Amino acid sequence: MATVPKPNNNNTLQDKVESKNNNSKKEVIRPHQKIAIASGKGGVGKTWLSITLCHALANKGKKVLLFDGDLGLANVDIQLGLMPKHDLGGVLAGRLPLNQATTAYSDGGFDIIAGRSGSGNLADIATSRLRSLSEDITLLSASYDQVVFDLGAGVERTVRSLANQVDVVFVVTTDEPTALTDAYAFMKLTHIERPNLELKVIVNMANSTKEGERTYNTILKACEGFLKFSPALAGVVRRDTKVRETIRNQTSILVRFPNTEAANDVRIIVDKLIG
Repeated sequence: MATVPKPNNNNTLQDKVESKNNNSKKEVIRPHQKIAIASGKGGVGKTWLSITLCHALANKGKKVLLFDGDLGLANVDIQLGLMPKHDLGGVLAGRLPLNQATTAYSDGGFDIIAGRSGSGNLADIATSRLRSLSEDITLLSASYDQVVFDLGAGVERTVRSLANQVDVVFVVTTDEPTALTDAYAFMKLTHIERPNLELKVIVNMANSTKEGERTYNTILKACEGFLKFSPALAGVVRRDTKVRETIRNQTSILVRFPNTEAANDVRIIVDKLIG
């Protein structure tokens, strides 16, 4: 008489545990957790975009950290009218751990790590110290939904080092030939170092959405023709007189003028980012 095999309770229990663990792993996956805002040159509105992006993410219920990675020429705290007790300079000097260098921007609902403006030595820190900083950032990032890096302009070693540890880089440009040329140079070097890194373009200070799309197409053709890759368009932010006013008043545009064209354009970028 054939014997019906009894179910293996241990396997059943193991399957349940593994299934639960797999579900847990799926729940903690956070796409685009580490985001870099970069540019080939200064003056394209990169820091303003970083601040507004963080504020828009926070308004979506995300826990956000803005890391001022413009080593030596930091200005996130200045644009927000903050006077941080600690900054990145203290971390790099070994006076405090990175997690103690955060400052809350209560009006925007997100945290910042301020850089240290005017300290040229920060732009030339040793490779070993950069590696240690990267490890500290990875640990601190686990406490946030998104970490946004406001990188320095250009393609220096410290800029690329920070860009190399993120999930996506938004390269900010305008329609000026020098901005386009430098944005292309940044993408070229970054793409060579990390071919699989997601690079996206934000056209800032465009006179219209269509004009911004034309600017994007210019850089897209260059990337496709010479680098054989196609960076996506993250979005177009239209020129808005209220932007300069908020910078002068050291506040976020989403605090002072939340319904302007530029503010709405950044919200659209965030909506696409988080799905």
